[in-house]
Amino acid sequence: MTDMTDMTLEEVRAALAPGLATNAAFDGWGDTARDMAAEMAGIDPDIARLAFEGGTVTMIDAWFAHIDAAMTAALPPEALAAMKIRARITVLVEARLATMAPEREALRRALAILALPQHVARATTLGWRSVDLIWRAAGDTAVDYNHYTKRAILLAVYAATVTVFLDDDSEGHADTRAFLSRRIDGIMRFE
Repeated sequence: MTDMTDMTLEEVRAALAPGLATNAAFDGWGDTARDMAAEMAGIDPDIARLAFEGGTVTMIDAWFAHIDAAMTAALPPEALAAMKIRARITVLVEARLATMAPEREALRRALAILALPQHVARATTLGWRSVDLIWRAAGDTAVDYNHYTKRAILLAVYAATVTVFLDDDSEGHADTRAFLSRRIDGIMRFE
């Protein structure tokens, strides 16, 4: 077992997030996935239960936070600095999708749960958190109404792109990349 004496519950959630998605693809986002992730990570199952006492959506939240962290780690500011804003947004969305690619079935199951009426508000919060992170990583510092409109537009584009991504079996997710490019082209016509 992993030494839990110094880990906060947030750190436990972060440690379990990758294993949760791996197991959720087969067992759904529930107790079995949580317990198997705890076993894989060497974390006491009782601690894992405590870390995810908020249930399924808390597990999905932890996985999405893990995806966000992986996306920003893959593209540090210096890697984005020379790019135009459009290219930054595109590569950040593509990096997020690439991070989720091995766990597309877990993503499909997570989105089905988040689409339930009782989870729609949380789903919106999670989506907003991700697109806000994308804009911040791209260097956006807007604090006026543009802050909100940019994120709302990107959230709509991202949600549509994820829908295409879930069923994209093309080489290197070429269909998803083309779809994302067309959506961004469409937005640029308004600018």
